[in-house]
Amino acid sequence: MSAPHIPPQTGAPDPVHQRIDAALHQLAALGGDLVAHANRIGAILWSPPRIVVVGRLKAGKSTLVNALIGAPVAETAALEATNVVTVYENGAPSRADVVSTDGTRRPVPLALGTTVDLGVPPEQVAYVHRYLPSHALSTITLVDTPGLATLTVTNAAATERALIDGFEQTRSASVDADAAVFLFDSMPRTDEVEFLQRLGFTPLNTLGVLSRADGFGRGVLGNRDPLGHAAEHANVLARRLAGQVGTVVPVAGLLAQTSHTGAFTDADARALAALDPLAPLELFDLLDADPAALPVPRDQVWRLLELIGEYGLVHARAQATGGAHQVNQWLSGVSGVHPLRAVLEQSLRRFAVLHRAGRILAELDALVYSHPARDAIRQIVSALRTDPALVPVELLRALRSLLQADPSAPAVDELDQVLRGGTIAEALGLEPTASPEQIRAMAQQKLVAVQAQSVSTRSAAEDTALTALTHAYTVIVRGH
Repeated sequence: MSAPHIPPQTGAPDPVHQRIDAALHQLAALGGDLVAHANRIGAILWSPPRIVVVGRLKAGKSTLVNALIGAPVAETAALEATNVVTVYENGAPSRADVVSTDGTRRPVPLALGTTVDLGVPPEQVAYVHRYLPSHALSTITLVDTPGLATLTVTNAAATERALIDGFEQTRSASVDADAAVFLFDSMPRTDEVEFLQRLGFTPLNTLGVLSRADGFGRGVLGNRDPLGHAAEHANVLARRLAGQVGTVVPVAGLLAQTSHTGAFTDADARALAALDPLAPLELFDLLDADPAALPVPRDQVWRLLELIGEYGLVHARAQATGGAHQVNQWLSGVSGVHPLRAVLEQSLRRFAVLHRAGRILAELDALVYSHPARDAIRQIVSALRTDPALVPVELLRALRSLLQADPSAPAVDELDQVLRGGTIAEALGLEPTASPEQIRAMAQQKLVAVQAQSVSTRSAAEDTALTALTHAYTVIVRGH
């Protein structure tokens, strides 16, 4: 098996991209309109995977998007701000297109500090495509969404229209997401989990985020540190939601946003340092009852609360004598944004790429059935599907189908293990140091077991899953 489970070096094309790209060159060589089809599919292949951020109203989605991009580009407010789906993609110059539900695009002007003027009713908009030069968006594209169960039916429908209905009805008006970041502030509600399932992802390309970690539990004035409490609760949620998300990461979105967007200044640091002599309870009592007794104007304290919240107001004071730089470093370190980025850039992006590759195979399958040159296209697609490098693509597609049809099937856990393995040995449940002989023997053992299961299956999805596992283990046996 050609190491599909080992992430490629940064900047180097991975085997999946290489094999599909070679197949697209073969497709283009057939000539005619297949050149345009190959270019269109190639653009999908080489563009960064799209990761959609979903959650309820005020879950902190736009705040998190701002933190990840490193600029205050997504709307945030106490009430509902994002009323359409917005795609944030790396590109220059900074600009925005409104994509209508019929797939047409219309550029719209941008002005600093203002929201995009859609020019049409929101229900006629599929999404806003926002381009901006950003290193953070060089490897992923982020999709911000209206809240689920939001204040308006229109805004709630916008998420479904772009992420679910758009995909089914008109691909030109769909954002075609490859992975999801699911925000919640405690235990997700039933309707949230149901929506997540309708997106059609697997736990491998779905990340849970426990948002507002700095205010978790009883908050900064409680008996427990809210960040530590949130970290413990995130571990509990990760176990409970194992069928929906790969893991759960606690994040203090406001702290992350402020530290990564340059909003906190040296003037803010001086004001924060002036508050250091006050005990936490005394500080909040003065703010409420006797603001004139505060060592800085009340408006400055309110600004600090907007920037760093109650947790930052209490705990960042010790850093303030070092200026804005030291405070921002501290905010970034405690916010949880670094572990989040690590998951996004490593495991989530890896499975998002495999999900994207599965979509491309579906595009090629459609050509097999609809194009006059179907026989030649079928040969190209058949060779691609049997390529060892694409084994994880087929495994992920099989897992996705099986989760939708029969999530309790035994093959679900086996597919999950094989896909999560960082090495071929780990994919088989062995230690990374296992010898080639041990790898081959275990693969042979699993191959025999899967073939025995294939005699009696409960669904077509289980048939497909066992076929994919059979192919994977056969490739390993032959390769070792």
